Amino acid sequence: MTERVRVTGPPRHTSAGRAASRLGDVHEQTALGDVYLRSLLRAQLGLAARLLALLAVTLGVLPLAFHLAPSLIDVRLLGIPLPWLLLGVLVHPFLLLLAWRYIRSAEHNERVFADLVGGPDPQDEDGA
Repeated sequence: MTERVRVTGPPRHTSAGRAASRLGDVHEQTALGDVYLRSLLRAQLGLAARLLALLAVTLGVLPLAFHLAPSLIDVRLLGIPLPWLLLGVLVHPFLLLLAWRYIRSAEHNERVFADLVGGPDPQDEDGA
């Protein structure tokens, strides 16, 4: 009796011998190439969803905090009202940090995908 195996994503650690055919599978749009591409898209979508959820939770809590504790509106730091300081000044570095983190993680996902479907490293073949 044969055992069925469901392939839900590309193998993460394989020998480099099949690398050329994996890249061909992606370019030729075979079923296996489709699995590779869907796994990349799933990783990128998961990353985007996680960062969007973090953004919604962190920035979405601010209006709720000001609504539940109206006394926060009257707080001043360095002569600037707290809502203006949080929403007008501190949000921008936070958004830049999130954008930087997203780009780094997305590029990491793409490098992992490229390493997976790309050929073996030329330095590895020379024995260096």
